[in-house]
Amino acid sequence: MTADHYFITPTGPEERRRIQARIWARDYEFTTANGVFSAERLDLATGVLLRTIDPPTEEITRVADLGCGWGPIAVALAVECPWLRVDAIDVNERALALTRLNAAAYGVADRVRTLTPDQVEPDATYDEIWSNPPIRIGKDALHTLLLDWLDRLTPQGRAVLVVGRNLGADSLQRWLDEHGWDTERIASAKGFRVFSSTRALPPGTDEVPQDDESD
Repeated sequence: MTADHYFITPTGPEERRRIQARIWARDYEFTTANGVFSAERLDLATGVLLRTIDPPTEEITRVADLGCGWGPIAVALAVECPWLRVDAIDVNERALALTRLNAAAYGVADRVRTLTPDQVEPDATYDEIWSNPPIRIGKDALHTLLLDWLDRLTPQGRAVLVVGRNLGADSLQRWLDEHGWDTERIASAKGFRVFSSTRALPPGTDEVPQDDESD
């Protein structure tokens, strides 16, 4: 298989399996299958992200899991935060089907929407975006993807991203800073960087603009 085979919907027979993962002090059993990313275990990068970032607080109400795979981030977010609505987004239809299955198994299917990128409403916005982004799609495609999706953040929103150091994490951090996203490294573990990206403030601005609530 080529390196990009997770970025298309597989056409061969599906072979499902069950795996265990511990996320935020809770034990999960997920259904995975061949033809999706990290089908045999919770991948190291996502594990680092989930150990680094706490579940959202109640003022966060809508989150996107960009490149959701079989759904560990989306499902865990919905389980831990019963007020939260999560859009689980992937180009791989098999991955989306597995996410739906796993969300249903944990009783959160009503708050986890599974979508291909072109199914997301043009005006959809998010308080947070969580992602182990698909670095291997290539630098240009990755840059386009990140700018398109980060632009969907609310003015006070943030993206939390995990990227391998040997896959260009530090150069990606600089690139995001240069393109209007203040990006802070908030953790490093097992060869991965975890970043928090927020919209850069205009020069001379002390805080993120708030919605006008005047009469």
